Amino acid sequence: MTDIELAYAKTFSGVLGQRVLAHLRQITIERALGPNATDSELRSLEAQRLLVHQIETLVSRGRGDKS
Repeated sequence: MTDIELAYAKTFSGVLGQRVLAHLRQITIERALGPNATDSELRSLEAQRLLVHQIETLVSRGRGDKS
């Protein structure tokens, strides 16, 4: 576990941190664009999803999760 992973785990460990992560997940990973979404919109949302996934991964590693 690295220092940055531990920092992410501590930052998002409390109730408010969990609330923020849930909100980030809701507005990115759980968001669906309609069939008229442009290439730019799709790419932007995918980049946002990647960032949220990276945050979740660092939090998980900082907590010592094996997954």
